[in-house]
Amino acid sequence: MKKICYVTTISLTLKSFVIESAEYLKEHTDWDITVICDNDDEFAKSLPEGIRYIPVSMKRGISFDGISVINKLKKIFKEEKFDLVQYSTPNASLYVSIAAKAAKVPVRLYCQWGIVYVGFQGFKRKIFKAIEKKVCKNSTHIEPDSLGNLEFAISEGLYDKSKGKVIWNGSASGVDLTKFDIDKKALWRQAIREKTGLSEDSFVYGYVGRITGDKGINELLQAFKNLLNKHDARLILVGFAEKADSVDTELYEWAEKNDNVNFCGYSTEVEKYFAAMDVYVLPSYREGFGLSVIEAEAMGVPVIATDIPGPKDAMINGETGLAIKVRNTEDLQNAMEKLYSDSALREKLGQNGATFAKDNFEQQKLFEYIKEDREKLLNE
Repeated sequence: MKKICYVTTISLTLKSFVIESAEYLKEHTDWDITVICDNDDEFAKSLPEGIRYIPVSMKRGISFDGISVINKLKKIFKEEKFDLVQYSTPNASLYVSIAAKAAKVPVRLYCQWGIVYVGFQGFKRKIFKAIEKKVCKNSTHIEPDSLGNLEFAISEGLYDKSKGKVIWNGSASGVDLTKFDIDKKALWRQAIREKTGLSEDSFVYGYVGRITGDKGINELLQAFKNLLNKHDARLILVGFAEKADSVDTELYEWAEKNDNVNFCGYSTEVEKYFAAMDVYVLPSYREGFGLSVIEAEAMGVPVIATDIPGPKDAMINGETGLAIKVRNTEDLQNAMEKLYSDSALREKLGQNGATFAKDNFEQQKLFEYIKEDREKLLNE
């Protein structure tokens, strides 16, 4: 029996991008499957039958317990004798790549779902780029979740092109069309609009993800604030608030007090919120893929996203949405106003997006490609 292990820093990443594909492999193979992340009792209880969980204390961000974590992981890998270890997220990837290499795990698969140093400048960028190169060097195989990030990584000299590849059309987990069911769009649109106090006639922009600076929240709030001087519109933001120092204090306070902005918090039913939107906006500075883009498209919602590796692979500019310059409030506002004023274009982009997501990112088809890839890696 082959033994594979998935590792991320925190459980949320496993729940969002890994567990469904791991469950698919468990159902379609006889492999022994284990997951490792920071301690989370609720996560442990929620795991599908047959998937083991080993908690290892890890935190997001800069941590001084790295050596201890590496030693714990090395011990686990030696005892378990995994055939393949898959890892993603910055801290976990560094720890696991070192520990797995030391433990001589045959297949060390780095799922490069985003490159953290892209949003940094100066010395900080150099340090985090060096860490990224270290992870890549320790890995036997590297799989970014977008062609754009693969091309970027190769151009940055992170690894040779023979070492990396993208599975199918990219994304970590694809889009579940039974969950993102466009046939329920009208029903969900009405329900969410009633829940959030929005009328059927309200024009609604939406965002799903972490509320933090590197997601382009400053640009989004400023563009929306400017737009309100000309148009009557609403903005809903769905996700955890990670304000910190990265979101402009005055803008954030303005948004919290403004009746046209609705902070909806985290939801496990984002498909319903997408259904309530007229336009989806992702002005992020960096992404591995930008899963929310194809989720919005699957619900027939036109998208606006930054022209960066990841999101640009999840859309077709002018066909399923509009691509904008990164960190550019004016470009974002122009795109938002264009879609506000052109209902025919919105209709076209929405219809094209639904077809595009279905044909290129359907979850079960992606999982089959992943299974074929893992079989090949395990048999090498």
